[in-house]
Amino acid sequence: MDRPSRAEAGDRLCESLDAIGTGAYVVDEEGRIVAANARAQRLLAYPLEGLLGQDAHELLHRTRHGEHLSRTQCVMRHAFLARRPAQTGEQWFERGDGSMLQVAWLQTPYRVEDRPSCTLVLFHSLDEAGPLGAPQDDGSTGSISELERLALLAETTTRLTSTLDVDEALGRLMRLVLPRLADWAIVDLITEGDEVQRALVVEAADGDLVTREDLQGPMPPVPEQSQWPLSRALRGVASTLTGPETYRREPDSGIAVEQRRLFEATGMRSAAIAPIRTLREVLGALTLGRGPGRPPFTVTDLALLEDITRRAGLALGNARLYQRQRKVAETMQRHLLPQLPRVPRLEMTARYVSAPDASKVGGDWYDAFSLSDGAMALAIGDVVGHDLDAAAGMAQLRNMLRAYAWSQKQPPSRIVEWLDQATEHISEVSMATVILARMTGGDDGLWELSWTNAGHPPPLLVTHDGVTEYLTEGHGILLGARTQRTRRDASTVLPPGSTLVLYTDGLVESPRHAIDEGLDRLRRHAAALAHRPLESFTDALLARVRPDDNDDDVAILALRTPSRP
Repeated sequence: MDRPSRAEAGDRLCESLDAIGTGAYVVDEEGRIVAANARAQRLLAYPLEGLLGQDAHELLHRTRHGEHLSRTQCVMRHAFLARRPAQTGEQWFERGDGSMLQVAWLQTPYRVEDRPSCTLVLFHSLDEAGPLGAPQDDGSTGSISELERLALLAETTTRLTSTLDVDEALGRLMRLVLPRLADWAIVDLITEGDEVQRALVVEAADGDLVTREDLQGPMPPVPEQSQWPLSRALRGVASTLTGPETYRREPDSGIAVEQRRLFEATGMRSAAIAPIRTLREVLGALTLGRGPGRPPFTVTDLALLEDITRRAGLALGNARLYQRQRKVAETMQRHLLPQLPRVPRLEMTARYVSAPDASKVGGDWYDAFSLSDGAMALAIGDVVGHDLDAAAGMAQLRNMLRAYAWSQKQPPSRIVEWLDQATEHISEVSMATVILARMTGGDDGLWELSWTNAGHPPPLLVTHDGVTEYLTEGHGILLGARTQRTRRDASTVLPPGSTLVLYTDGLVESPRHAIDEGLDRLRRHAAALAHRPLESFTDALLARVRPDDNDDDVAILALRTPSRP
């Protein structure tokens, strides 16, 4: 006979609960409702579809004033985590219509076919006669007071969410829980390749936090069916209290063998393990351990650990998203920025430095390429915006500029006019600045530069003797301004041994200073460095001129003419 599906089993379970003469629902090992009888639906003012799959604690459990009940204060949650029967004569549920229902309840572990770790909850309104039982204490004693718990949770939220660095967040987590809650703290993380890494093992010893690198490193995979505590936590199934006695049994997997090794190496006598997760995925697990000199963990401690790991999951999820975005942006930039051509008798180099913030990246660009008539094109620009959209817009703009410049033997001003029209109709770029220049070598060995400037900081020309000049001619309005003004070209002959510097505004702009100060700083340092080789000149210029409070990306394109024609 075919085994019934989980949905069919759930339907049969709901029908069997209807035979109970009071409100009844069943939660799985994660605390989510998998079945409820008709009386529970009526008392809670929820249809069955509104209950199934919901976290019972989040959906129902409230204080007498209708406020969300902390998991650390919830007696039902403590009993659920302890997997033991419990009952009380007073609890408040929030109904589907927003009203409050005072109930008496009883809960007990409950086995349902392929769900061996469920819990059955029976309840009725105290407006009805016949309470299920008198209030009963959960028997747990916390190691810190309720006020200390609240302060710890507030501090956890503040400290973990104020960093976007995964390693820094984990370090702060260790300092929050050790030695306040435990003697040991262990973080196991699931990588983006679904591998398990024991990222951190830290011991609180003699007032210091000691990292045990010998216990860190890669871990075996997580078995799908394992019921051992760490495996369940890494699957996001449940939090658990455990101890070395658990691992004296025959291990069911490699990861259980590693856990037994951990208990043997640390001497822990009691441990609490909880998943670290976001709303969408399990990121790992946090294990707290106590030695023989401290009382064992209780379900009250486990509920507190869940509150901590929920906040840690939010912080680590944000940090991972930040790092993922940063990696995507840097990869995108690395592939979009070009290789510079080799041009006889000319030296050329470029630098790109991304913004410190991953959300501010991708708008600055440079380019250099040979034209069909033998001349060389130089370009530098900045797309308005500081995100991945700006990086994509930069690629569109650069590719269109290349196509126009190669196919149309026209002066730079005409190419940029066509580019401006194209950005309005076939590009996603709203506004941008750009300099387009042509370099041509004459029979006398000198190089002539002709250019047009669409709203970009002016190029800087530095002679071999350190005389500087900003090339301010040929300046026009930026791209995307939708103006019909004719753009102008300018030209000059580059002196032998001179250096031409094209750059973006991130090199000279600062929130605390006017741009004129930045331009003057660039001019003075370029003059002082004029005698250096081009590579050294460019590195030193970037290091000396870029403002300390710069939060923008920077692009530099520099070339040097031969010292003798």
